Amino acid sequence: MAAPRQQDTTPPAVLACGEVRTCLLPTRQALDIRSAAALLALRADERVLLSERPNLYARSPDTLTGVDCPLPSANGARVRAVGTVAARAALTEGRVLQTSAYARMPATGPDQRRPWGHYLVRPGMVEPLGKLPHEAVAQGVLDGGRPGDLDVGLIADGLLTRLLRHPLLDHSPPLRSRPTRLRWVALPAEGDEGPSIERFTLAADELRTVRLRVPGGTPSADIAGLCDDLALHDWLLTTVVRLLDGISLGAPPARRRPVAAPQRPAVVTALRPAVDHLLHLWMPRARVAKELAPLWEALEESPGFTRQWRTLVQRIRDQLTLHAIASVHREVEPAS
Repeated sequence: MAAPRQQDTTPPAVLACGEVRTCLLPTRQALDIRSAAALLALRADERVLLSERPNLYARSPDTLTGVDCPLPSANGARVRAVGTVAARAALTEGRVLQTSAYARMPATGPDQRRPWGHYLVRPGMVEPLGKLPHEAVAQGVLDGGRPGDLDVGLIADGLLTRLLRHPLLDHSPPLRSRPTRLRWVALPAEGDEGPSIERFTLAADELRTVRLRVPGGTPSADIAGLCDDLALHDWLLTTVVRLLDGISLGAPPARRRPVAAPQRPAVVTALRPAVDHLLHLWMPRARVAKELAPLWEALEESPGFTRQWRTLVQRIRDQLTLHAIASVHREVEPAS
């Protein structure tokens, strides 16, 4: 007879937190689905999740990192916590790489540290020693904490560094871009209220912060999935905005004498990588849990993610059209 399974007496989580790193995969060509699986094979005992609908997507199995450290706190409280932080990586259309680390925390924990076996059977949970001042810790996480405090961003960054050393990568990206960081916390919603975004901010050094309210019992992996999706589309917006800001749009092309092999206009050269590698990636909520998908409606209302994206895409297409017309005009223009 099998031994009875030990009942988990851990209180429900009152705080989840995480951080996402998003960057352009440093390769000239996007990876196919098999290469993506090879890149994200972080564990030999578990397969990479692969999907071709509605777009090409690969996600690594979770890895666990043990932590034993103080928690960041906005009011200066020093609360020690022990447990494991889950981390994973994802690749969208073989082109955009993301790493994320996240954990959940209960309202109370044991008065003293327990053997590691206790924590290993609770993956992705970090337990405080005593009571958790969850509001203060949530703000402390968003503020960044002090050296030595729990920093899930360091875990996400370490995983990203590991993946960027993979021999599959040729480190010749088709366009210039910067990585972004999205730091998030999720607290319980009041009563029977649904999920909501309390605050979304753009901070310095490519940092974004998000404070969420979610119904009790919402899996932290689902919250992390929502934030991965938000980070992906924020990165796309940021990258295309900077691409357009970095070139002179609307400037008339310089008149040149005919040459044997006409050169492509600088604007076309600058914009083509966006068309080839980025514009088809916009697909909000493609892999967000159904219960959390309504949060995208708030983002569409303000600041209006998709509205801004469509405007950017139209600007790119208009510029390419104008330069194509100008190129045809120059070809048929009679010699003076």
